[in-house]
Amino acid sequence: MQPYQVNKRLEWIDAARGFAILGIFMVNIGSFSAPYFLYGGAEDIWTAGMDQFSLAFIDIFFQASFYTLFSILFGFGIQIQKDSLDKKEISPYAFFGRRLGTLIVFGIIHAFAVWNGDILLTYGTMGFLLLLFLNSGDKALAGWGVGLLGFSTIAFTSLQYAARDFIVLGNTSEIEQAFQSYRSNDFSIIMAQNFQDWQLSNGFLGFIIYPFIILPLFLFGMYLARKRWFHDPLSYRSILKKIWVISLIVFILFKIGPYLFGNPLWFALVQDNIGGTASAVFYLTSITLLWQKSISRKVLRVLTPIGKMALSNYLLQSVISFWLFYGVGFGLYGEVRPFQQILIVLVIFCLQIIGSTIWLRYFQFGPVEWLWRCITYKKMQPFRR
Repeated sequence: MQPYQVNKRLEWIDAARGFAILGIFMVNIGSFSAPYFLYGGAEDIWTAGMDQFSLAFIDIFFQASFYTLFSILFGFGIQIQKDSLDKKEISPYAFFGRRLGTLIVFGIIHAFAVWNGDILLTYGTMGFLLLLFLNSGDKALAGWGVGLLGFSTIAFTSLQYAARDFIVLGNTSEIEQAFQSYRSNDFSIIMAQNFQDWQLSNGFLGFIIYPFIILPLFLFGMYLARKRWFHDPLSYRSILKKIWVISLIVFILFKIGPYLFGNPLWFALVQDNIGGTASAVFYLTSITLLWQKSISRKVLRVLTPIGKMALSNYLLQSVISFWLFYGVGFGLYGEVRPFQQILIVLVIFCLQIIGSTIWLRYFQFGPVEWLWRCITYKKMQPFRR
């Protein structure tokens, strides 16, 4: 059993993955830098016009658009790997068991030692559910994906609408506690607050809900990989253009549309699940189509090093944010306004592009990707170029 060869990679998919890393960081920094993303009240605190614009900008173009994109690409990658294993007549279950089990370990370390908003633990556990669909037909993948996401969106939105008069965000005591804990220079206090916030943002209840939210995105990714529309964009250009138009329309309706009637909290799940998924497909299709043009390809190519080292860069963003905002580091928690957060993300991401480009001149994989591959394939993988 040999790894999927680097020279067979779909570079536009790597570019999309790199773009997803930017979008994920743009959202995550709000949670890292202040308690309002988790506990609410940002609009009441950041009242300046530029801050309000920045919050709306992130909500429309980034919130729920990039963990969805990354989830779709995760399922896409699973299907590509399965196809490779099938050609070699190798059972995928032991292979993916090691791969997903290792991801869960990475997620546990990240979630409880660095940041409560970790997604790796969720991906690893939901990935094991995805194994149940490895041999399902294309219609089954699409049907289960639409059914799970549609059912959860309708059911939870109905409950939220019924309880709309009781939905209140911005608990003052919890916000104050978060400020005191994350500004502390005591690592144990920070970790205790981190665990409390993990229980609120993810928690064990989340793993009951995730099969209805994350798993469908994995299924969509597997479906797209099987159709091979994104493998050969030139041959399927007309189909991709139709997908682009439809996803853009749904993106506008469900991501921008809610602002026409006050962007109520009870509608947030529709905005995230439907609008977020549509925006993710729109971004993926846009990058794929633009890649076919030489001028835009040159611009997008700067994202591919980030995409090839997506896991390492995702974790690096968390480590940088930990030291930037918490009391054991620079202690900027609560001091950085939304517009400043955007600037910080852009600066760090540009540095990551430079760093990833230089790294890949000397090494074949990111450091975490290399470790992941070694465990998955049960042998030391070549590292240096």
